[in-house]
Amino acid sequence: MRPIKLPQPPSGFSGLPDFFQGGVSSAIRRAVVIGNGFAGSENQSIGLVRAIGLFGRLALYRVTRPRGGINEWLHWLPVSLHKKLYFFMQRIRGELGLQATFKKQKVMALSSETCGLSNILEADAKHISKMARETFEKEGPLLVVASGRDTISVASSIKRLAPENVFVVQEQIPWFLRQWITPREPPGKNVVLTVGALHQADSAALRSAASAWHDELAPVPKPLLVVNVGGPTKNCPYGADLANHLAARLQNVLWSCGTVRISFSRRTPEKVSNILVREFTSNPKVFIWDDGKGSNPHMGHLAWADAFVITADSVSMLSEACSTGKPVYVVGAERCTWKFSDFQKSLQDRGAVRPFTGKEDISDNWSYPPLNDNIEAARCVNTSLAERGWSIHT
Repeated sequence: MRPIKLPQPPSGFSGLPDFFQGGVSSAIRRAVVIGNGFAGSENQSIGLVRAIGLFGRLALYRVTRPRGGINEWLHWLPVSLHKKLYFFMQRIRGELGLQATFKKQKVMALSSETCGLSNILEADAKHISKMARETFEKEGPLLVVASGRDTISVASSIKRLAPENVFVVQEQIPWFLRQWITPREPPGKNVVLTVGALHQADSAALRSAASAWHDELAPVPKPLLVVNVGGPTKNCPYGADLANHLAARLQNVLWSCGTVRISFSRRTPEKVSNILVREFTSNPKVFIWDDGKGSNPHMGHLAWADAFVITADSVSMLSEACSTGKPVYVVGAERCTWKFSDFQKSLQDRGAVRPFTGKEDISDNWSYPPLNDNIEAARCVNTSLAERGWSIHT
């Protein structure tokens, strides 16, 4: 279960809309997403904004921390302390040019046509809260959605600096607080537990992708099996052994497939991708896409696939696939521990996934109630907004 923290109504709140209390606007017309530079986390926040109905009116900011070298060992530090320590170490070494590393860039508003994540301004709590206060009378309250532990201090500061002007949604509570904040049953209505990760693959996005990829994917022989390969993690480790098992099982089901399309992610090790490429590159039924080479077919695959095989490490890819209601087979789930293991069990209990054994007939079109975490999370946000007298203006 993935926790989302919603704000409590202010103390002394009467429950009446602002229209009756002060005459100011009570309609939320814009949103700010505070990301951490990782696509998986930022997609969750953008997915929630999509579900709420403000996708065309959001701006993306980022909390960044130094990367590379010794910095990879300092991610346990609060991001502000990490940055200060980094600057100190750079001064000691006599290395200059730090302004280029943390140079602020122009904010880019996202629209339904573009979702580029370049040219993002470093998140500044004082700047965002000042903007929320100064534009409140004209634009109404500001919705702030943040994801990842590095964003917590910025999001909480915005809430503290502009409590009457912002509504803050924080996704992903730090692991050391989860046993108190998010037990099996939520302690309060301001905490929402989702089954999987929020994402951008909603019905509108899939319709758009189906149209965009029609000419390439509509004519391929069916059934179309999409294989998404992620990469090993601390709590879901694997290597060449899993790749060999996956290759053997895919060979066993090829007879029942019209087309197989294999996609790798940025996290896929070469020793894994090389095994699959070597095994299937000459097979006329199989198409292999490697990250960074040509247009990413991921959304097209979600729209056009008849079934999926997905490595167990990727919560995001599994959540997206399970939101389609199509058959999803998982490989490597038995290797997962901690929250990954709980996640796999929850999907199996819901009938959303089955282990990939290599004995399947891919034309067997079984189904299940699709995951609707985006819709449920949006509903909870709207309920909390209503308690404060605010609403989403769409």
